[in-house]
Amino acid sequence: MSSDSPQSEYGSIVLTNINQLVTNHDEHGGLIGAIDNAAVAVVDGVIAWCGSSEDLPDKFSDIDAVDVDGRCVVPGFVDAHTHAVFAGDRVREFHQRLAGATYEEMLAAGGGIYSTVEATRASGFVELIAESLPRFQRMVSAGTTTAEVKTGYGLDIATEVEMASVTNAIGMSLPMDLVGTFLGAHVVAPEYQGRRHEYVDLVCGEMLDAVAPFVSFVDVFCDEVAFSVDDARSIADAADGADLGMRIHADQTSRTGAAALAAEVRAVSADHLDHATDDDLAALAASGTVAVLLPGVSHAMKLPAPDGRRVWDAGATVALATDCNPGTAYIETMPFIISLAVLSSGLTAAEALWAATRGGALALEMEDKGRIAPGAIGDLVVINAPTHDHIAYRPDGDLVVGVVKDGTLL
Repeated sequence: MSSDSPQSEYGSIVLTNINQLVTNHDEHGGLIGAIDNAAVAVVDGVIAWCGSSEDLPDKFSDIDAVDVDGRCVVPGFVDAHTHAVFAGDRVREFHQRLAGATYEEMLAAGGGIYSTVEATRASGFVELIAESLPRFQRMVSAGTTTAEVKTGYGLDIATEVEMASVTNAIGMSLPMDLVGTFLGAHVVAPEYQGRRHEYVDLVCGEMLDAVAPFVSFVDVFCDEVAFSVDDARSIADAADGADLGMRIHADQTSRTGAAALAAEVRAVSADHLDHATDDDLAALAASGTVAVLLPGVSHAMKLPAPDGRRVWDAGATVALATDCNPGTAYIETMPFIISLAVLSSGLTAAEALWAATRGGALALEMEDKGRIAPGAIGDLVVINAPTHDHIAYRPDGDLVVGVVKDGTLL
């Protein structure tokens, strides 16, 4: 579906004949605030009204209206954890894993993340945009209107700055909001092997200073194959000093105490959490740190899925994300992640949709996204089905038939 009106940065549109409108707004009852037989009006890129079709105010009659023919409309998907700027691929390693090789073995042999670091360092700014841009275009077509994007495949100052600059350039060229995160602490740079503390000092100092103007957050991979809890605490202190939000790759391959640290430093998010304990989850809930679950990684790595039911029931705010990256989750579409969360992580269809929209927005500290309510950003997705339940039910259905970004139908 498309609009005949010319596109502008901030558009105005009315969607009518909506069978089910998912608002994620408490005023409409239930977790997702669904309204049947609904309409929604966006004025200058901002939600101006939503409700029952019969109550649509006459004042919106001059705005172009699009009849969605009884389909479902949901908030734009917010992908709160990606590594989608990179060069090359790791398809050979994928097949090595299928043959029994472990991720740790490949990393120790100079593969894994280091393979992508080598390819990304060898790419120039223009080449990196050319490789990365199609991924984001596919994300938009699948309903992702906002995504977080990490650096971390440079591990030197020049390439980390280049990656952050590429993210910003792509964000300016697409109808999509991209949020940059500095992940210099992805693994120890190859030239710093055996000198981890020196590399952490570089990350906390000169490298952070160079990348900080281009990003909103700092991240660290706190894991046995990467950085310790003490390293992560130092990086969190540096992020605080730079007035940047903190995120932590936490307890992915084993329990390191990273989730507990995330709660201690009140990080914006703790991501993965496959091995977090009940006490860790309770601490996250108490601190307000968002728990970002990444079931696509478990799917691609043939590992047990994160226990979303346990995380949700612990009272933590839950977000879902693709973790789009070339090695452990080359996944670009949020509807597939919603389905995985329902089929393998124990969330209900409503919980998974909320986590992929409102939860993702809260994981990026974006109060005006992930919901459909007056004053929120006019990012909407039209689903080619009467209700949102079909998203989880039909994981390969390609159900997104319309995307509205800032009030403009793409």
